[in-house]
Amino acid sequence: MNDAHTESAWTDTSHRILLLEELSRRFARNQKGSIRLAQTLRFLRKKYAWTVVIGLTKFLKRMIDFTVALTMLLALAPLFALVALCIKLTDRGPVLFWQARVGQWGREFPFPKFRSMVTNAEKLKDSLLAHNDHHNGVTFKMKRDPRVTWIGRIIRKTSIDELPQLWCVLIGDMSLVGPRPPVPREVALYTLADRRRLDAVPGLTCIWQVSGRGDIPFPQQVELDVQYIESQSLWLDVKLLVLTIPAVLLGKGAY
Repeated sequence: MNDAHTESAWTDTSHRILLLEELSRRFARNQKGSIRLAQTLRFLRKKYAWTVVIGLTKFLKRMIDFTVALTMLLALAPLFALVALCIKLTDRGPVLFWQARVGQWGREFPFPKFRSMVTNAEKLKDSLLAHNDHHNGVTFKMKRDPRVTWIGRIIRKTSIDELPQLWCVLIGDMSLVGPRPPVPREVALYTLADRRRLDAVPGLTCIWQVSGRGDIPFPQQVELDVQYIESQSLWLDVKLLVLTIPAVLLGKGAY
């Protein structure tokens, strides 16, 4: 009887142990599943929160671009008319110079400037390449470019020639702040690292524009553009817009 009772008790104990082990395994599986689910939910929350923040920032940047560009185009209309008249009276050529420029991710768009050079400036450029002050060969800058007209020297020194690009900002091809858009001829000479500067919407002003403009060599321009792309924010945009004012007034590197 005692043996039977002992065997029965041992069997019950073994059964309970098995049940506890099974419950423990189930709990561990459920706990791991819960941990994985919690981790996934946290990741998704962070992902979509970041997406919303980026989306709102881009929306605000676009609204600021549109509002400022429209306001400036209306406010500067009398200046535009005066500059257009001076250009027309100089050589009776077109007031605006339109050029293809390369924007974000390699998309080309029409890019206007007040014409500051003679009408056949592009044809004369090839004969002046030996006098390029940017010896890297990618960009072309000449401090005493013979193609520039008398009114052209004034509007280039004061950056008035760039103001028609407010239209590009208004329609979304450009932003107020961003890397300056290159011409296709320059992009064809880019290295893979140089193409990094095409990852952002091009702008009217940028870091190297307020740091020396044409005096900044091309490799350093790329470095500063990449620096902007990797740290861009609305606060940085405001800071660069403010710094653009003294840069334009001083005219350093504008030629």
